[in-house]
Amino acid sequence: MTESQAREEICRVGRSLFERGYVHATAGNISVRLDDGFLITPTDACLGFLDPARLAKLDPQGQQLSGDKGSKTIALHRQIYAAACESDANTRCVIHTHSTHCVALSLNAHGPELLTPITPYFVMKVGHVPLVRYHRPGSSEAANEVADVIRQHAARGAPIRAVMLPRLGPNVWHGTPAAAMATLEELEETARLMVLAPDTPALLASELDELRQTFGARW
Repeated sequence: MTESQAREEICRVGRSLFERGYVHATAGNISVRLDDGFLITPTDACLGFLDPARLAKLDPQGQQLSGDKGSKTIALHRQIYAAACESDANTRCVIHTHSTHCVALSLNAHGPELLTPITPYFVMKVGHVPLVRYHRPGSSEAANEVADVIRQHAARGAPIRAVMLPRLGPNVWHGTPAAAMATLEELEETARLMVLAPDTPALLASELDELRQTFGARW
């Protein structure tokens, strides 16, 4: 994907997420890792009304080169890329939203993960979603903790594609903006099911094994 294509795709995905209620107001951000740095949505920008020419471009160290001022979450995104690329070099996009049902679940969550494996597609398309500790938006401690969690899961042979920031929202990553958006959609839909049916039982061990063997699910 060229830089021009990445700019257009960030705006397309942002508009789609906004129009369908996955983000609201100026919440959320999207970044893409380029060969020579990063693109990220501007700080306090509405994802539904992005301008490709005004996206922030940063160098590999996260220093701004052009465009409007980049989101403060670039520190977190850079840590995600660094950690995730150790097990998947094709990681190219990170999306953060304040998706309603994910955030609702996090308000009273106490376990190490946001969700149990209640549907096969959640297991296949999302996988484990660790719930990290609460940190203020933009916190460097949050970025460090997320990177540590990514590496810990990879070391156990179950690489992850999402983490949950309690009271804020999920961060998901994948090889393209479209793939990252699909992961986010599956995550939010599963959270919605859990809110609607909180007593839904998790899949059994035998069912999880079948998904691993048949589809290579990361669980």
